[in-house]
Amino acid sequence: KVDRSLVSKLVIAGFCFGNIMLLSFPEYVEVFGDVKEQWLDQNKGYFRWTMFALSLPVFFYSSTDYFVSAWQGLKNKYINIDVPIALGIIVIMFKSTYDIIFDISPGYFDTLAMLLFLMLTGKWFQQQTMQALAFDRDYKSFYPIAVAKLENGYEQPILLADLKKGDRILIRNEEIIPADAILMKGEAMIDNSFVTGESRLIHKKAGDKIFAGGKQSGNAIELEIISDVNQSYLTQLWNNDAFQKEESELNALTNKISHYFTLIILIITAISAVYWYFHDSSKILEVVTSILIIACPCALGLSSPFILGHMMRIFGNKKFYVKNTSTVERMEKITDVVFDKTGTITESDEAQVQYEGKELSEYQKQLVKALIRNSNHPLSRTLYKKLTVDDHLPISNYEEIVGKGQQADVDGHQVKVGSRSFTNAIFNENRLNQSQVFIAIDGEVFGKFVYTNRYRKGLDRLLKELDTYQLHVLSGDNDSEKEYLETIFPANAKLIFNQSPTDKLEYIKQLEQEGKKVMMLGDGLNDAGALKQSTVGISISEDINSFSPSCDGILDGKSFSAIPNFLNLSKTTMKFVKIAFFISFLYNIVGLSFAVSGYLQPVVAAILMPISSISVLIFATTSTRIADKLTKWNLD
Repeated sequence: KVDRSLVSKLVIAGFCFGNIMLLSFPEYVEVFGDVKEQWLDQNKGYFRWTMFALSLPVFFYSSTDYFVSAWQGLKNKYINIDVPIALGIIVIMFKSTYDIIFDISPGYFDTLAMLLFLMLTGKWFQQQTMQALAFDRDYKSFYPIAVAKLENGYEQPILLADLKKGDRILIRNEEIIPADAILMKGEAMIDNSFVTGESRLIHKKAGDKIFAGGKQSGNAIELEIISDVNQSYLTQLWNNDAFQKEESELNALTNKISHYFTLIILIITAISAVYWYFHDSSKILEVVTSILIIACPCALGLSSPFILGHMMRIFGNKKFYVKNTSTVERMEKITDVVFDKTGTITESDEAQVQYEGKELSEYQKQLVKALIRNSNHPLSRTLYKKLTVDDHLPISNYEEIVGKGQQADVDGHQVKVGSRSFTNAIFNENRLNQSQVFIAIDGEVFGKFVYTNRYRKGLDRLLKELDTYQLHVLSGDNDSEKEYLETIFPANAKLIFNQSPTDKLEYIKQLEQEGKKVMMLGDGLNDAGALKQSTVGISISEDINSFSPSCDGILDGKSFSAIPNFLNLSKTTMKFVKIAFFISFLYNIVGLSFAVSGYLQPVVAAILMPISSISVLIFATTSTRIADKLTKWNLD
């Protein structure tokens, strides 16, 4: 169900604002000019009461969110920013109603409608910026709804929620394992790319433990559940305290400012009322009303949503989708940047493939490509893309042996592609962290294709631009590429390998206990705990519609090299927010000085208040656009 109440309130406020402004125009002509039209004077009652009628839905419907928020704050003995805003709305409404009843003035219904329209526009703008993306998905969003349970030799579908410890289940090819289990029957080849980003299949035999999140590639297997879905090793990450983010510091600061701001305004109002009671009692109502109208912190409430909202839109245009404005706010405080390795600083869908051995002719490459075309193995898919030859050769007697390789008769030749033992290769070299696929044609081993990680374009430049941050690498892989990473990362960077999901989470937690503000960049489900524990957790995705764990932002892989740009812009954004705060306070201080002295009439205060809000909105729009234009974006 979609909540459209904000849109309804915005539309009503906009409709009423436009019509009230139209109806109030004759009054402004009369006030600021010497034109006296008898017809206008005769019908001013109609205009004023029509404006009053149009202001009622604005007051009783469009502004309800501010009244509710203010009341909740007062119930909890706390003055948030909506308290002075609600107070300003009430004062404008009742003063305007009083003026038209006693034929004093046309009131300030246009000001009321304009303010509500602008503030609700700010809320809607912030809500719409990133509404389409899901940032809080956990493992249940990606697991199957049901699984096949084996009972007395028969299969019976069972919901995951009803799966218990000791149940035996059947997992077929390409199905995800929903809970930690023991392999009871069959040969398992587990694809953990869903969890870790690794494309290599892991062989498991009967009696081995298999963790949740892996996907079976090959024949059907039977498993016995050893822990409930909610208690699996991987899914325990969602029960960690890391998954409770703190409130936005900026919102807390704004509410703290408004708390004292409101108290000060009420004290100034009371002192002014007492002063004018003894000096000119006829001015008390005028002065009090002017103070309460001009002091409404509407511009203060608009400044941060509009500036941060505009920056969220700019980030989105550069394919960096942040969850909310507080994410931009927290980015400004980052001190440490932590990278996962596989799928983060390496390209998950790309690998460097090099051939070693006897040179293959074009025809022999066609034989190999025709064979691997039949396999869904990750290494076969990668090699198939790399071989730029025709694959339309006749093939027969195809056979794929899980964990070993595949063979077939291709155009009259026996072709084998697979492991060293499967092809009877005699190559002795076996490099760590490399996958090797051997090629044999008609019993002769020609060579092997060697797969190595491919690091992202612009990684060297990115690391140099992050020289003001402490850099870390947390990887679940072994340290075979440590020597290479040490050549591209700064000397003070910390490179840590063989890290489990819990290890990563605890490492981030330790950094934050030391007072560090951490940005974590990862791509797999095993990074979810670390992403949530970190100050800002960013999920890297090659396809924005693909899997991304619970996070504060989703970054398209093509914008990976622009990370320094995003961090720098977040700092610039917070400077803009402070400037907007200053502009808002400047209006209030200058306006208050005139209001207290009795030189500011309520009608002028009612005009100045929306002008201050509009000026903040103009500043928000122009400043963020200029910052975007001046940024030299590093995009692939």
